[in-house]
Amino acid sequence: MTKNLHVCLTPSLLPLYNVEEYIVVIVDIFRATSSICYGIDNGAEAIIPVAEVDECLAYRDQETGYLLAAERNGEVVAGFDFGNSPFSYTKEKVGGKTIVLTTTNGTYALHRSRHAKRVVIGSFLNLTALCDWLKTQNENILLVCAGWKHNFNLEDTLFSGAVVEQLKGGNYKTDDPAIAANDLYQLGRGDLDAYLAKTSHSERLKKLGIEADIAFCLNVDITAAIPVLEGERLVKLQFY
Repeated sequence: MTKNLHVCLTPSLLPLYNVEEYIVVIVDIFRATSSICYGIDNGAEAIIPVAEVDECLAYRDQETGYLLAAERNGEVVAGFDFGNSPFSYTKEKVGGKTIVLTTTNGTYALHRSRHAKRVVIGSFLNLTALCDWLKTQNENILLVCAGWKHNFNLEDTLFSGAVVEQLKGGNYKTDDPAIAANDLYQLGRGDLDAYLAKTSHSERLKKLGIEADIAFCLNVDITAAIPVLEGERLVKLQFY
């Protein structure tokens, strides 16, 4: 049976898709989905994504002992434990912990997609593991690019093209955004760092002095962990 392999270039376009018909992969390369993958790989018990800062802050009043992470416009929101830098998601900081996370783009895209058949998290860090798992699923696939404040961005689209590259030999029908994403990946695959250095989000992060985050998020296949949404919590996908 032919399955659909589609790319949603920005959450603003999600109303065009019936997410209930897809496995959705959330993509926010700089930096939310990269940090989520790294945190789950480093033993975080769960990551609870919430759309708004106030929702995140409400967990403090519940005395849950959860770590609270909030990012807006690339910076840690004042009063929170950390933001969405991958270097905040080390074993020492998150091992055995539950983190409540809100970000400018990634958690918004996730909440808009939560009615999908399944929601998983993608990044260059878990690229091959993610693609290998997707190949075992007899389902339509929708890659949802978080973008930047509802608009298109280059890094999420290029990553989506990397996924299409690994899956396109299978029995999938691609749409034009998926074809375009794969074409972008062909342009940038030889040197991801150089190609994505020109992105507007890279420039924003560089102005904040966190170039190391950009470089880290472009590491390929350093983890096999695939975060999956179970209820309201992102946990490590278990293979049976």
